[in-house]
Order: sequence, then structure tokens, then C-alpha cells
Amino acid sequence: MSLSPELIERVVRMALDEDAPWGDITSETLIPADALVTAQLVAREDGVLCGAEIFAAAMVMCDSGIVVEFAVEDASQFSAGQTLASITGPARGVLRGERVALNFTQRLSGIATMTARYVAQTTGTKARIVDTRKTTPGLRQFERYAVRCGGGWNHRFSLSDAVMAKDNHLAIVAESGSLSLTEALLAARKRLPHTTHVEVEVDRPDQIEPVLAGGVDTIMLDNFSTDAMRDAVAQIAGRALIEASGGITLGRIREIAETGVDVISVGALTHSVRALDLGLDIAVF
Repeated sequence: MSLSPELIERVVRMALDEDAPWGDITSETLIPADALVTAQLVAREDGVLCGAEIFAAAMVMCDSGIVVEFAVEDASQFSAGQTLASITGPARGVLRGERVALNFTQRLSGIATMTARYVAQTTGTKARIVDTRKTTPGLRQFERYAVRCGGGWNHRFSLSDAVMAKDNHLAIVAESGSLSLTEALLAARKRLPHTTHVEVEVDRPDQIEPVLAGGVDTIMLDNFSTDAMRDAVAQIAGRALIEASGGITLGRIREIAETGVDVISVGALTHSVRALDLGLDIAVF
């Protein structure tokens, strides 16, 4: 569960260049070049940390003389008022890196914290909380790492990783050919490597048997009521993995997990998360 240094450098560099394409004219005008500061990254609310290496990279890439020491590791819980990291070094560099470092760490910690809340609701069940492809463009690896820091799991990373036929795919298949859904799935299976996972979304109970007959690995129950999910789990009876999706809220997680589904995918973990309130308190020395 880690991010490569190369990925961190590439994404952070892009963010720093976006934020200060020709330098930080405020700090370069007002702050003496030899000014040194100490700073503390302080939690303003409870949460789960994610982004320590990214925060440090943003600071050090602004000035190699900056030293960042974290007191809390990624995936660790922390409390409001707790000091998460200490930073020392040239003032101009710290000020230039501050916003980018905070933006990444606040957002990723928000994702990790929200994920942990969802995961806590599945205790005692077999259900996994997983993310979706509803991520910020360019930040998918960061955000999916944050989901893992919160105790969740990752769905397929991209369109290239698995077959996942959703409602629009099925509608086009139905309109464009003479094959039934089962026949289309069986034909697709013959063209795929044996290692390729196949998942199909259903939004009605009557679609379940035709999909199972097509030899799928996972059935996604889209926007099923809790009772309908429970019935579907009994009907499928272990013939495929079962994913619950659509309309998933924190308040429903427990009852959905207790239906016996294997996976609960939650787009809100990444597309609707609130950045956690973390602050950087700076002092001159």
C-alpha cells in the first residue's frame, strides 16, 4: 500500500507549477531570502491521515533545505488539536509549498476518513467497501491510495482492467444485434483471455438468470432496494460475486452489508468527499 516516488514527484510538480508558474511574487517581494521558519501541521478535527509523503514532497520540491517530520503515519487515526508533522526551513519555500501540500493532504485525508466510517459499518459481515472510477482526473492513484488508507478496497483501476458491462452497454447490445444477452456474454467470453474478470450490471431481478447463464464472475445490483438485494443474494446462491451499487449512503451501509453481498461500491468516497480541516501554523525563528 504505497505510492511510487516517481508518481508523487510528477503529480506534485504539476501542482506546484500550476500554483506558482513564475514563482511566488508575494513571498519573494516581502520575505527576506534568509528568513527561517518552523511550522506545525495541526488537525482541526478528528480523522485518518493520508498524504504524508506527498506533503513532504511538496515542501522539499520548493526548497531542498526544508525538513518535514511526521509524527503520524498514513492510515493512522488522529484527534482534533493533534500535531501531525513539524516543518523547518527557509520561509519562502514553506510558504510556496503550503497550499499545494495542504490541498493534497486535506483531500486525501478526507477520503481516508470517510472510507473508514463506511468500513466501520461493515464489521462482522463479509462485505468490502470499494471505490469507483469517479475520481478526480489525474489523481486516481492518489485517491485510491487514500481509500486503502481508510481500510477500503479498490475496484478496477481503469477501463483496460476488466470487462464491466453496464446499462448503456447492454442497451446497445440489445439494439445492435440478434444475440440474446446470454449469447452475447458467452460470445464475449470466447474472445477474452481466461484471466479476464467479467462483471455485468443488472437493474431488475429478471436479468439475473440470463446474466448468470452468460458465465459472469460478478453481478452488480444497481439501485436495488435492501429487500431486493436480499432476495438476489438468495437467488444467486454463490454462483457469482455480488456487488451492490447505486444510491449507497453511510446510513444504509449496515443494512446492505447484512444482506450478504460481497462488495459495496461507493462513488461518494472520491467524488463527493469533503476535505479534512488541517492547518499549518508558522513561526519565525
